[in-house]
Amino acid sequence: MKNENQASLPWGAKEKEDWFKDQVIKRSYLDEVVTKIRKMINKPNSTFDLIQYGELSLNPKKYPVFLVKTKNFDLKKKTVLITGGVHGYETSGVHGALLFMEKHVENYIKDFNFICAPCLSPWGYETINRWNHLAIDPNRSFYKDSPAEECRLFLEAMQVQNVQITAHFDLHETTDTDNTIFRIALEKRDAKKQEFSEIPDGFYVVGNSQRIEKGFQKAIIESVKKVTHIAPADDRGMLIGVKIEDEGVVNYDMKKLFLCGGFSEAKYSTTTEVYPDSPKITDEICNFAQVAAICGGLDYIVSEN
Repeated sequence: MKNENQASLPWGAKEKEDWFKDQVIKRSYLDEVVTKIRKMINKPNSTFDLIQYGELSLNPKKYPVFLVKTKNFDLKKKTVLITGGVHGYETSGVHGALLFMEKHVENYIKDFNFICAPCLSPWGYETINRWNHLAIDPNRSFYKDSPAEECRLFLEAMQVQNVQITAHFDLHETTDTDNTIFRIALEKRDAKKQEFSEIPDGFYVVGNSQRIEKGFQKAIIESVKKVTHIAPADDRGMLIGVKIEDEGVVNYDMKKLFLCGGFSEAKYSTTTEVYPDSPKITDEICNFAQVAAICGGLDYIVSEN
């Protein structure tokens, strides 16, 4: 006889395995991301070096992971880190990062070195998933000996790079599926009710509450305004259940939450959030918004220094 409380228990290994078996490959990481990376690297007079820092054990041939670095790395310059695809389903994080590196990085290499990890979660990219294949949220898992292989490989790779990060742009999206799919799955996985909050219609950023840089975040918002609309606060003055600090800006304790944006001691850190399901936006505009966020932040750093 089935225990009446069984449905309210957190998932164990079997439930996670069942969830994994239900996931479907919907697009190709190798075709859509790796091919684009290699094409960019192999251009004549390319300004990039490519580092494969590992592969996912789930399928090593299918899921290699890369850092793209600007050549002639100069430790006298400030170093900028760009990460995308921490949540694999957040498409513009991946393609916005690559678009910046391909089309805009030349405008800034006089002042900065760049390291870009365009897609940390390739299985998540292919299955359009927030979680990895073990039902772990990578963006709560950036700590030593992380159970999320995506995070562990990245952190080890950055340790090998052994550079001080001045600015970190972690590129994300907030989609309707955060409520319609992933909030529901999270409630089932953890057997814990999740507070509902509306998905903001527009772009916003999450800053680091332990390293507040209001001017930096504001510069990002002002730059993105030229491309798309900024998410308004709700009736309570909040975005995603968090008190708004400035137009389009909320803050999290990134290190405490083990977010990607908090793993380093970067003075300037921001997590971008694009809303691709808005009727006012297209996939192309989402990518442009990510680029505008990076450019606005970099322009601010240059002006301040």
